[in-house]
Amino acid sequence: MRILISGASVAGPVLAYWLVRAGFDVTVVERAPAPRKTGGHAVDLFRPAMDIVERMGVLEPIMAGATGTHTLTMHTESGARPAELEFRRIMGAVSDRHVEIMRDDLSEIFHDLTRDDVHYVFGDSITSITPEGEVTFERAAPAAYDLVIGADGLHSNVRRLVFGPESDFTTWIGAYLAVASVPNHLGLDGRVEGVMGVDRTAAIYGAGHLDDARAVFLFRTPRPLDYHHRDVARQKELLREHFGDAGWEVPRILAELDRSPAFYFDSITQLHLDTWSRGRVTLVGDAGYCPGPAVGGSTSLAVVGAYVLAGELAAYDGDHTRAFPAYEAELGEYVRRSRTFAVNAARRLVPGGRFELWALNRGVRLVNRLPVALTRAMVQATSKGVRLHDSIVLKDYPALRGAAPRP
Repeated sequence: MRILISGASVAGPVLAYWLVRAGFDVTVVERAPAPRKTGGHAVDLFRPAMDIVERMGVLEPIMAGATGTHTLTMHTESGARPAELEFRRIMGAVSDRHVEIMRDDLSEIFHDLTRDDVHYVFGDSITSITPEGEVTFERAAPAAYDLVIGADGLHSNVRRLVFGPESDFTTWIGAYLAVASVPNHLGLDGRVEGVMGVDRTAAIYGAGHLDDARAVFLFRTPRPLDYHHRDVARQKELLREHFGDAGWEVPRILAELDRSPAFYFDSITQLHLDTWSRGRVTLVGDAGYCPGPAVGGSTSLAVVGAYVLAGELAAYDGDHTRAFPAYEAELGEYVRRSRTFAVNAARRLVPGGRFELWALNRGVRLVNRLPVALTRAMVQATSKGVRLHDSIVLKDYPALRGAAPRP
């Protein structure tokens, strides 16, 4: 059975790994000309995703690639004394098995694991998909596949071709995220330093294995901004408009934007589809159910979603008419809870007023003084759904257990 996956970041390679082990013939097509090596931004894997990567045999390189973030220091635009937080305290309250890793490092690990058993095609993109599985490409010759799976992110090409315009399914939850690679002029190694203001937060972090640092911007606006998701010049202009009068190290960071080798900007947007499947096509990860970049645990959700989709296809011997509904039923509650978590997280991370800013600053100070066990109890008691990811129990798929890649 031939399966085509669009997208070679996280969900695509994880899905390909498990499908190959179940005996399927898998091709992955990726618009980028080669695997990305810029490092990307930091993403989180929580307990269920960690269990999956351990089963895949890549726990060791993933742990070796961890950012090692241990301290968060936040200044305020009001000039209050900076608040410092031991990172393990807050993450220990969220998950008892967690790793933070750069997204491109994670993608590279998954690609290296699967490249000998999966046919990767870089520098190409799907242009059409028929109900019978006939696929055309920008460069390659047309080909027929039994199933086509979109693992191509929030702005999914597969979703657009099969389900319709992105605007039909998106819900903006009020904020924007930007990440840029910048010189590590603060000498950060395992530390995050930033500044909080009303409706905006900027920070910079570094890790021992990075030659540079990452600057992160989160901000809220009363209404959606006017820009195209591929118009980088306009995105940088918007960032300067919203942070141009910020203090601390922000002016120095903004001055580096035009020299940055890697830049990301997007709305914090959720996807709401009635179904992720149509005929022979289905979606996985952010392409189908993005809860919100940076706030909803979308990378962990993508890893779990890929595993579940592969498991259901293996369980039903590739019969998509049964496997796709089973996949949606198994993952649906996790997706719904992730959306709720993301909305609450977006509100907490970007204070909406001076009182919220003061309360966040005071809360960070309090958490840092408490014993780790008490911190966990307090956070769990006051933050609904904070241990969402650790509460997910992975379904066991005998069809995947003990399977081996095709020779």
